[in-house]
Amino acid sequence: QVQLVESGGGLVQPGGSLRLSCTASGTNFALYILGWYRQTPNQRELVAEATSGGSKNYADSVKDRFTISRDNAKNTVYLQMNDLKPDETAVYYCNARHVSVVTRGGGYWGQGTQVTVSS
Repeated sequence: QVQLVESGGGLVQPGGSLRLSCTASGTNFALYILGWYRQTPNQRELVAEATSGGSKNYADSVKDRFTISRDNAKNTVYLQMNDLKPDETAVYYCNARHVSVVTRGGGYWGQGTQVTVSS
């Protein structure tokens, strides 16, 4: 079975940094897009996503502060978050979707990791 396990969340002060990790298992992820979403009251918002070949996409609100990266050998995707803001407090979820899946948010989901930005 495909499983995604996130870690790295926690409490951080405004302007601080966190690094999230997501380790995937259960299949070969070379043809999967791995991404990070955060949960708002009405939707899961795309934060960043990456292909195994190195293509990356970011939400406009985070593109100058966050960095997504993949270690294909470890089946792990990371999200380095810098200069965090209080309104970015959320549960962050890892997602994996095959490249043939056209809809963002399709595929598999991790359990989520809580990020709290507060002084």
